[in-house]
Order: sequence, then structure tokens, then C-alpha cells
Amino acid sequence: MYEKRISEIEQLIHNQNRWRDKCINLIASENVLSHRARSQAGSDFAHRYAEGHPGERYYRGTAFIDEIESKLTANLKVLFQCTHAEVRSISGTNANEAVFSHFVKPGDVVLVNSTPAGGHISHHREGSIGKFTRNIIDIPVTPDGYHMDVDKTIYLIEKTRPTVIVLGKSLFLFPEPVAEIAAACNTYKVRILYDAAHVLGLIAGKQFQRPLQEGAFLMTASTHKTYFGSQRGIVLSNMEDNDWRKIDRGAFPGSSSNHHLDTLAQMAIATFEMMEFGEQYAEETIKNAQALAAELDRLGFDVQGKDFGYTQTHQVAVNVSAFHGGEKISRLLELNDIILNMNMLPHEPLNHHAHPEGIRIGVQEMTRFGMGEQEMGRIAELIKECVIDRKTVKEEVNRFRSKYRKIKYSYDAVADKPSTPAKSKKTKK
Repeated sequence: MYEKRISEIEQLIHNQNRWRDKCINLIASENVLSHRARSQAGSDFAHRYAEGHPGERYYRGTAFIDEIESKLTANLKVLFQCTHAEVRSISGTNANEAVFSHFVKPGDVVLVNSTPAGGHISHHREGSIGKFTRNIIDIPVTPDGYHMDVDKTIYLIEKTRPTVIVLGKSLFLFPEPVAEIAAACNTYKVRILYDAAHVLGLIAGKQFQRPLQEGAFLMTASTHKTYFGSQRGIVLSNMEDNDWRKIDRGAFPGSSSNHHLDTLAQMAIATFEMMEFGEQYAEETIKNAQALAAELDRLGFDVQGKDFGYTQTHQVAVNVSAFHGGEKISRLLELNDIILNMNMLPHEPLNHHAHPEGIRIGVQEMTRFGMGEQEMGRIAELIKECVIDRKTVKEEVNRFRSKYRKIKYSYDAVADKPSTPAKSKKTKK
């Protein structure tokens, strides 16, 4: 009866796969799994439950996922040099919820990055943290809008005595000054929560700041942006065991029951890839973002953060108000198979969220497909031809993208031989 309708869904999936294989994807919150990790989707684990901890489950039949989860947890502790790792959250927002539910009480003062200054929706009244307190204050920023004003923030900490300060952003160009505010936070017993969703892979690759070592109480993240894993969430910390038990309860049963075991297994594979190739990948990603930003600037775009080297992450922010704004430009580029998102910029009022002046660009996925600084220059030219010259560039985008189909920084090529650019380590025979 529904065979035809099922076929329609299958065709839509096929269309998506075929289309996105031809696109230049510059969404800053996305990445691709290696074929080796992706091939494990839909295993028997997709059907199973494993509530609780390895060896202490409420369900039987979990011996193999117990071993996988234990290996993943141990590897994350090594990779991020921390004593605790919670891997049962199924998204970054879910991980935030696990934390906020036990460390933010009704009426607590919480400092966060504002939405225009890059703060994520889960950090605000309409998101996760708003479920627990409405007493939310925006962190002061410097005139450029992309950096915390440290002196004003310390003054605000002294005057408002917040319970928590949430760092990390969705529009995230530069490191947060964790070390600079840590002493004041310790004095007034303010916990620093660092949301590393966008920069987790850069931290793992040792090319960005190290929040836990700089004074953050804990770090949450999603695992599919610069960290090229499956779509999940994690919580990491060096906190005392008594406090960590609150995170444990926040993750289960607080914000999840079963924790999607098939994607957990994929995450375990991706983490080994990050341990092997993460440093080079993170280095190349940041170089690519800076190269793209510089070329867009040269071609006439208002690239943000210029006075600070444009960016120190995978992201580039561009003010396109001269070309009718981010909503229209993102749609125009999508018609030409260049995929990115509109984004508010720090100087904009909140009511601009549907029609912001900016666009946000991320280079992490194209970097994983083997593109380098020269290719970033070509991407900048294609954006310029589309936006400024008003040319249709879809066919050229498709031709250009067809040269980059193989996923790098992975073990895809041969089971025991990594597929990487020339300067990566060779596997010993």
C-alpha cells in the first residue's frame, strides 16, 4: 500500500546525497564522517538500549557496547587531558542541559555571550538555560564586538556574583579569555562553563586554547563540527568526584535515557582518527579559514575581525549589508550550490535575527575533503563572481567540487594505512 511512498522517501535521500556531493559546503556547524566511521551506521546497536554505565547497566546484552564506550571514554580523557568524560549525551545542547540542570538554580545570575556577539541559543532565555533561571546577563564586549571586555566583565562578576559564566560561541572567531577571568571567578566562586561545540576539534588538535587547563570548571561540546565525529554531545572536566556525580545524574536519567548506541560506536572510530590526524587537520583548517578571509577581503568584502587577523578558528564572518544582507546572500549562494548560513553580527539588534547583515562561513568540511589555501582562494573568487558580479557559477562550482571527493585525515584508503596529505605520518608496516 505504501511502497510508492517509501520509494519517494528513498529517492529524496538519494537526491540529497547526489546534490550535496556537488556542493561547496561552508556551514560552520557541519562536517563529514570518514567512510570507515559512516559504514557502521545502522549496525545492530541501532536497535539496542544501554541505560547506566558500562558494567552497571539496567539492561542485559550490553557487553560489546560496554567495551566500546569504555574505550571511547578513556581516549577522550587522554585527548583532552582531563579526569572525567561523559559520552552519553546525544547532542551538544543535550550536554548543556545536563550541566545547567544541576549547576543553575532558579534565580541564579548567569553571564553569557549575547546572541549578536555569537552566543548559542541554548545559553539564553529561549534555550536550555532559560528553563532554570531568567536572571541572565550579557557579557560585555570590546568595540569590535568579537572579544570579551575583560575589565568590565570582572567588574560585573564582582557586582552581580553570578553562579555561572558561560563561555564559547556559535559565531566564534577568537579564543575566550578564560585565564584572564579565572582568578576573579575563583575569588567569587563563579564556575566557568566552556561550550566548545565549534572548536572541539581545534582544541583536540592542540591548535587552540585549552579551556580546562586555563581555568574552566567544565567543557561541553557537540562532536560533529571541527571534531569530525558522529552527531553527539560530550561533557569533560577535571572537577572533584562529588561535583562530577551531578553531571552523571544530569546526563542519565536527567537529559537522556538510551544514548543512541550506533552513533556512539561511530564516535569511537572518529576519535581514533582525531587522535592520529587531529593536529594536522586543525592546523590546516585554521590556515584555510585565514586564507579565505584574506582573499574575500582583497576581493571587496567586509570581512570581520580584520584588525585581529580575521580569525583563529574555522570560521569567517562577513558583513554583506552592502549586498542586501545575509538572508538574501545565503539564498543566492545556495542557488549556486555554495552552502552557508546567514548570521547576526555583534552590532546588530536582536530583531535582526531573521534578516541579519552577516554570513558565517566554515571551512572544516572542505578541509577534510583535501582543500588547501589555494582552493580557498578559488572559493573566494566564486563567491565574488556570484555576489558582486552577479554571475551564475553553479556549473563551475560543481566542476571544482568534483575534484575533491576523497575524505582525508582518515583511515579510509586501506584498513591499516591512513589516507592523508603528503606530510602526514606514514603507518609502519
